[in-house]
Amino acid sequence: MSLNPFVSAVIAFIYALKGRLHFPKERIGDTVVMDDGVRFTIFRQVIVDPEKSRSRSPGATFIVRFHVAGMKPEQNKKFSWIPMFFILGLPGFRSKLWTLDESTGDFQGIYEWDTVKDAENYAGSFAMRFMTGRSTPGSVSYRIIPK
Repeated sequence: MSLNPFVSAVIAFIYALKGRLHFPKERIGDTVVMDDGVRFTIFRQVIVDPEKSRSRSPGATFIVRFHVAGMKPEQNKKFSWIPMFFILGLPGFRSKLWTLDESTGDFQGIYEWDTVKDAENYAGSFAMRFMTGRSTPGSVSYRIIPK
């Protein structure tokens, strides 16, 4: 599969048509406390049903933190709908939680991927370059956790 954003958007559209995209609401508003004690509130979730040929369990978690430059958190929550569809169709994408540290305005994405390699590919993708380009310099950090 391709890491091209437009191919990814077409694949995401196909997932939507096939009923494989889900936006559960049950966790919206829940708090996620990270290993370093920082508390993030979930404001969106998306899940892509895995293909039948793939493992039911994801192989890696990708966690990225950043602070958006020139945009208030409420504005970024709305804006973040736009690039989402360019990510959902990337190879190995499983799910994402969009979270916000309401005390600092920092955002965090918690992604699940089929494999560590898929997560590593995302780290070097157009999506990460886009995120870094619109974030406060030096605020983007990420880690990949094999499962």
